[in-house]
Amino acid sequence: MKQEHVCAALTRVLIEAMIVMTLASGAWSQTEKIIHTFTGVVDGFQPQAGLVFDGKGNLYGTTYTGGNSDICACGTVFELSPGSDGTWSKSLVYTFTGANGINPSGGLTFDNQGNLYGTTEAGGQFGLGTVFELVAGSNGAWTATVLYSFKGEPDGQLPVGGAVIFDEAGNLYGMTPSGGAHGWGTVFELVAGSNGTWTENILHSFTGGNDGAQPWANQLIFDSAGHLYGATEGGGANDYGTVFELNRAASGTWAEKVIYSFTSAVAGSSPIGNLLFDGTGNLYGVATFIVFELIRGDGEWTEKTLHTFAGGKDGAYPYAGLTWGTVGNLYGTTHTGGDHKGTVFELTPGPNGTWTETVLHRFGESARDGTAPNYGALVLDAAGNLYGTTLGGGSSNYGVVFEVKP
Repeated sequence: MKQEHVCAALTRVLIEAMIVMTLASGAWSQTEKIIHTFTGVVDGFQPQAGLVFDGKGNLYGTTYTGGNSDICACGTVFELSPGSDGTWSKSLVYTFTGANGINPSGGLTFDNQGNLYGTTEAGGQFGLGTVFELVAGSNGAWTATVLYSFKGEPDGQLPVGGAVIFDEAGNLYGMTPSGGAHGWGTVFELVAGSNGTWTENILHSFTGGNDGAQPWANQLIFDSAGHLYGATEGGGANDYGTVFELNRAASGTWAEKVIYSFTSAVAGSSPIGNLLFDGTGNLYGVATFIVFELIRGDGEWTEKTLHTFAGGKDGAYPYAGLTWGTVGNLYGTTHTGGDHKGTVFELTPGPNGTWTETVLHRFGESARDGTAPNYGALVLDAAGNLYGTTLGGGSSNYGVVFEVKP
């Protein structure tokens, strides 16, 4: 064989090998777009939570630290607005100063008037965290009000991760992973008074036993009958965590019922993130190694594992919970795995009850595309594109906001 033929053949082999290696490594760079890289300090850094859209297509989120406060790098609330050319512009909505909260790690929630609500892990009157409201003024500036400062015992402390939610009457609900009457966390309700004050009611204080313990980075969800559902990272019959239901009695008190106790680390443990209902009332969520479904029966719930993460290219530690797609598919992220920095994945149901995982993006070794998606579930825009945050990575290694096109 002539030398030029040998060189051409070797070139083809090398190109084909590179293509195979790229596909095998999951370098799906064409699907991901960085829409903001945090630069630290005033800009904020370490976004731990997910994002929320307003009615105009703007994204809102929080950073755990940073901001323009002279007192502390206490964290921020930010807005990202899309431009006509596909770029996004960031503006600082609010910087926490300590007395009104420190370190927001949970997501944000809008009310019907466009006001934002969230929690901080620390700060407030007693230094143990807050629930806050942000109201936009006519001049575009936002004003923060602390609705409640946690005291520790018996009302809970240090809310981590999940967003607060509203009921139809405008009351707020959330969880703390510690504090309460027994020190193992709480489910709480905040009721608005006519004078602008909010009153806290403890719906359940976890004992650390069979009823669960430490609802870490979990978010509550209502069913159509007004019952609340959530998960705890620990406790339960096997001490691997629970999914629970809270029912309100006619007297106004709430009673907790554990609908599933995880059985072992191998079969999934320590559920965190949000839960989702499907149209038939079944629940979906994530635990340390799995995506699970809880199937509602006659007074009983049966667990079905939809996917088990191998810890390699398909990801590991799905901290953020799940998001429904438009055709019955599920989207989520893993904190690690992929190319060691985390993944964005899709689960698609099959006709025989099986689910197939597709990794849409693997966060790369260079870390410029982000590293370690954390607590926040992905959000979808009208076109079906996915948006989320990473705790680190980006050009400054302070975290990013990303878009993934499935």
